[in-house]
Amino acid sequence: MLIRLDPASAEPLFAQLAGAVRGAIARGELAAGERLPSARELAESLGLNVHTVLHGYQLLRDEGLVELRRGRGAVVTEAGAGGLARLREAVAGAIAEARRLGLSADELTALIRREYS
Repeated sequence: MLIRLDPASAEPLFAQLAGAVRGAIARGELAAGERLPSARELAESLGLNVHTVLHGYQLLRDEGLVELRRGRGAVVTEAGAGGLARLREAVAGAIAEARRLGLSADELTALIRREYS
């Protein structure tokens, strides 16, 4: 898992960190039960304060994506790892509905782009 942070971004570093981990989980790069680096290790490798990393990990915990275990660190939850599967199911449902309505793939893509913005 590669984490890139932009110190010049308006988004706080802890939120960028959480977003990077969230994305890795969604892409399947991190599986349920997999341990994240310790806050101390990650802070050192990214040049961050350990409290910044802990804040990011706590955000992920609050979202149900990781479980924080004393002495074991942050571990990806089963619910967190299932996020991409749920998204794929939702996309399949949207595709089926678009076909039922007679929308082309381009029309569906344009609709998604408008809604995502």
